[in-house]
Amino acid sequence: MAAMTRFQPARNHEMLGDAFFDRVAPAIFPQTILRHRDQRWATRMGLADLSDAEWLAHFGRFTPLPGSLPQPLALRYHGHQFRSYNADLGDGRGFLFAQGYDLSDGRLMDFGTKGSGTTPWSRGGDGRLTLKGGVREVLATEMLEALGVYTSKSFSLIETGEDLYRGDEPSPTRSSVLVRLSHSHIRIGTFQRLAYLEDTKGLTQLLDYAIANYYPDLAEAPDKPAAFLEAVVAKVARLGAQWIAAGFVHGVLNTDNINITGESFDYGPWRFLPVYDPDFTAAYFDETGLYSFGRQPDTLAWNLTRLAECLLPLSSIEKLEPALNTVWPAFRTELPRQLLARLGLKPDDTESDGAFVTELFGFLSASKAPYEQFFFDWRGGSLSAERAARSPSAELYASEAFRAVADGLERYAPAGDVNLDHPYFARPRPRTMLIEEMEAVWAPIAAADDWGLFESTLAEIAEMRDAYGIIP
Repeated sequence: MAAMTRFQPARNHEMLGDAFFDRVAPAIFPQTILRHRDQRWATRMGLADLSDAEWLAHFGRFTPLPGSLPQPLALRYHGHQFRSYNADLGDGRGFLFAQGYDLSDGRLMDFGTKGSGTTPWSRGGDGRLTLKGGVREVLATEMLEALGVYTSKSFSLIETGEDLYRGDEPSPTRSSVLVRLSHSHIRIGTFQRLAYLEDTKGLTQLLDYAIANYYPDLAEAPDKPAAFLEAVVAKVARLGAQWIAAGFVHGVLNTDNINITGESFDYGPWRFLPVYDPDFTAAYFDETGLYSFGRQPDTLAWNLTRLAECLLPLSSIEKLEPALNTVWPAFRTELPRQLLARLGLKPDDTESDGAFVTELFGFLSASKAPYEQFFFDWRGGSLSAERAARSPSAELYASEAFRAVADGLERYAPAGDVNLDHPYFARPRPRTMLIEEMEAVWAPIAAADDWGLFESTLAEIAEMRDAYGIIP
């Protein structure tokens, strides 16, 4: 137990009461093989000194963390899935395992699972996660964090020794259980469930809990629902801008996949853009492109409108509508900030930032320049002119079509964290995570249980994160 002395446990979610969750038991797996542990975040949570055996006990067999939840909680929620309302949702293959405080900033953090067994909300599923699905989530979260996206963390991945049958993978396939570390697992869909049930008391209770634990500065707001909505709008607008800046497509932007702290989580058919394409989709089943790259901001705004509807019984349309209407101004402010942050440049916070973004996307669209290569090549703006001239995309930068972007890059001063002396920027190409690269990481694991490429890829992403100066 000496290894646990720094962990600061919490069990705040229990205070909501049994109407908000179901107490469940984890699956009993035939084996537990540790495949990934996020030691950086284990340090922040006071768990870095756990032995591998202790880690497997807590995050593979779900022995409770001392002082935290004595039993896992499968959370209840509803949601719109591809804009069709589903009242039969809830944690179907996961649960809230534990809560604790981030030792660096004091935030309440959740340990949530994926693949931990059946619950009352499994809807006939087996409650399991494929090992490939777990590997994909680790790669997504590590890459997104390195690119400056506010994302959940893949805290632990453990192979569990079962054969799973899935229509979208060669079967049988290997099984795993993932533990995700997030600031919140309260979704827009959590509010939707209570609104659907016309449970005004429950809505009030949930809002008070959310403010107390995630937005304490709103405790004295004259209209708490409106203030809360505006705060969530700002966080979610920032997230949408970060996805665009990272060239990321989440793929399944249902209301149960958007949480109230504006954190990206629950990665299924995600993709990164090869080149700028607003119509690029991640999920093969997204036949209309509802959740395509370019439509993600619209979808987030639509989802936030659903949250506003849930809060109507607690406030009024006259107060909630102005709060909701901040979504597009917030996004228009955040998008240039996030794009310029990726370039290591200081924003002006003026209309000229928006004009630069227009020129930038116009060039990327017309030239079909590799998306990540552009941001890598022009880190620091004009400071990287010589480096960009040696890029595989150098010919595109010499074109007349690039002139307006070049003029814009010249106008901005480099940020303090531009970090161009880092060895990462001496490479000819950036680290990317396109679908074929993800498949390449998985192939030796599937064929020969060879985790070498997985580990070297994570090391390469860590180097990129260090180069970009990402401090979580």
